[in-house]
Amino acid sequence: MDASDTGLRARLVDVGVELVALEGAQALTLREIARRAGVSHGAPRRYFPTHLELLSAIARRGFAELAAQVATATGDGTAPPREQLTALGRCYLRFALDHRGMYELMFRHDLLESGHLGLRGTSLPLFDGLVELVGRARPGADARIVAGALWANLHGIAQLWGWGSLQLATGADDFTPLLSSALDAHLGAGS
Repeated sequence: MDASDTGLRARLVDVGVELVALEGAQALTLREIARRAGVSHGAPRRYFPTHLELLSAIARRGFAELAAQVATATGDGTAPPREQLTALGRCYLRFALDHRGMYELMFRHDLLESGHLGLRGTSLPLFDGLVELVGRARPGADARIVAGALWANLHGIAQLWGWGSLQLATGADDFTPLLSSALDAHLGAGS
């Protein structure tokens, strides 16, 4: 692939990232991405033989952004694990709420299941970081299982908060108490 090919490939992904931010994951058609990139509707297939491959490349950008935000939020790793997990949880929830279309795309089952697309290699390091922090916060626990339960809890908070359901059910106007409760449930109160 020469420089112009690499440039157009990146441009298609850039356009997809912009489109998902503006209109949501449902707007990510090959035809619309090509139109906004100023190329023929068949051009994306030259770089992404399947629609799933293009969607995965766009979602990979979302995982990279989330990973960068988590790294910034958790700092140099010297804070106590509970503080880092609080920062990670807050960052995860904020990302999910601020980038709803991207968040939806990132966790599409068909993209994650398509191992040949390389998306798992981008998403699993985030989970492994969560596992490591949980293991430090709860020594002796099965950190992978506890991290999975915590992640499911965070994902549920993100979805229900985004829909407005948790605000209605709890009367909360901020997700922070829900995050604290989730951490207490999975790590022990004040650990």
